[in-house]
Amino acid sequence: SLPFLRRAMMLTSLRGAIRPAAGALPRNSLAPTAVLARSLRVNSPALASEVAKPSSGPITPEVVHKYFDGESLMEHQARTRHADPGNRSFHYAMIGGARLIGASAWRLALIKFLAQMNPSAEVMALSQLEVDISKLNPGDCMTVKWRGKPVFIKSRTEADIEEAAAVNLGELRDPESDADRVTKPETLVVLGVCTHLGCVPIANAGDYHGWFCPCHGSHYDTSGRIRKGPAPLNLEVPPYQFLEDDKVLLG
Repeated sequence: SLPFLRRAMMLTSLRGAIRPAAGALPRNSLAPTAVLARSLRVNSPALASEVAKPSSGPITPEVVHKYFDGESLMEHQARTRHADPGNRSFHYAMIGGARLIGASAWRLALIKFLAQMNPSAEVMALSQLEVDISKLNPGDCMTVKWRGKPVFIKSRTEADIEEAAAVNLGELRDPESDADRVTKPETLVVLGVCTHLGCVPIANAGDYHGWFCPCHGSHYDTSGRIRKGPAPLNLEVPPYQFLEDDKVLLG
C-alpha cells in the first residue's frame, strides 16, 4: 500500500502545479458558452486551405466603371440637355404626344360613358307631342295620350273663364288661381288623372261643370281644381307651350 500512497501524492502535486491561479486565465481562453457551442457543432470547421482567397491581381478600369461613374452631375446634365438638342426635342415630342393621346382617349371614353346614359331617339320622340287644336270648338274637350297618360285639352267658353276666376281661393282645398294654371285663358291643359287613386275623370260633368271622377266621386271645376270629394290635389298641369295659335306642344 505504500507505493500506492506515494503515487497518489505525486498526482496531487502535479495537478496543483498545472492548475493556474484564479483570475489568471488567458484572454483567449474559451468561455462556457463557446464550449457549449463547440460541443453542439455538427460539422468540423473549414480548413484554411479550403477558404477562397480574393485575387491579389491589379484592378482593371473595366472593373472600376462597374461601381463608379467618373462623370459629375453638371457634366451629365450638360451632355444630356445641351450636347444633343435634336435628341432633346425628340424626347419632348414623344412625351407630349403620349400625353395628348392619353388625354384624348380618356376624353373619348368619358363622352361614350355619358352618352350611353342619354335617352334614345324613340324616348325623346315620345317625350314631346304636338297637338293641333284648330278643330276644337268652345266648350269641347279633347283627350290625347302623352307619355302613357291621358291629357285633357279644353276650349273654355267665356262663362267657364268667368266662373273659374270668380272662385274664392280660401274655399279651395288646394289653393291655386286660374291665371296660374293657364297660358291662354280660353285653353286649359291638364293631365286626365284623378289625384285620388289615378282614375280618369269624365269631362263636362260634376257639380262644378268641369270634371267628375266616377271611381270615388271627386268633382273638379272648369280650371281643373278639386272642389268636392276625396281627391287631395288639383289636376296636374303638364309642361306645354303654344307653337302657334292652334298648335300646342306638350313636354
